[in-house]
Amino acid sequence: MKLRILGCSGGIGGNLRTTSFLLDQDVLIDAGTGAGELSLTELSMIDHVFVTHSHLDHIACIPFMVDSVGFMRDRPLTVYATEETLDILKQHIFNWKIWPDFTRIPNAKNPFMRYQSIELGEAVVLNGRRITAIPADHVVPAVGYHLDSGKTSLVFSGDTTIHDASWEVINKIQNLRYLIIETAFSNSEKELAIVSKHLCPSMLAEELKKFQRDAEVFITHLKPGEVELTMQEIENSVHGRCPTMLLNNQVFEL
Repeated sequence: MKLRILGCSGGIGGNLRTTSFLLDQDVLIDAGTGAGELSLTELSMIDHVFVTHSHLDHIACIPFMVDSVGFMRDRPLTVYATEETLDILKQHIFNWKIWPDFTRIPNAKNPFMRYQSIELGEAVVLNGRRITAIPADHVVPAVGYHLDSGKTSLVFSGDTTIHDASWEVINKIQNLRYLIIETAFSNSEKELAIVSKHLCPSMLAEELKKFQRDAEVFITHLKPGEVELTMQEIENSVHGRCPTMLLNNQVFEL
């Protein structure tokens, strides 16, 4: 398994792209603006999109992708998410008002896109790769994902705040090698982080005290204009670990 980071910023501007990770050649974990970095051919090869939650910075490219390459494919693009998140996508995005309903284009029997609901703790197995939704706590229904090759594994927190249930699951993963965890705001915006259910460096430091695995930690979802400040605050706050900033085009081998 190979995971390539297409986008990992909390915003856009310049070379900043929002969250999207490419697993091998056929799976996306979220489809924020980072997915727009792929060529038409690369987009046409994607069969599966796993969505953490319904916010635009994580789903923005799904409508464009299915519209751009649906006709190039011989099977539907499958969008995986919890039932609550799928309901939001159906009601607010693929509703013919914001964007066409591609589960009915070109027709309901042979659509360009299909939905597949998932449950927490339920592994989706794709050619030996296990992708499992894990708990997260955000202002909308949300999950993180555990990606397991059988040899090693990676956890992506998705957008989340302080959440003990997440660590109960993560700490049981014996072969965990990488943790990608969000820190959206600097410490001066802690109240905003709390209200919006994100993390800031001081909150991250408390959360990582609960982390019992010997794995590398990478920080994602940093807000534009606050990257250096937030990473410096993380360095000052987190002791016993050395989290590093996640980068576009970084590749993880699993």
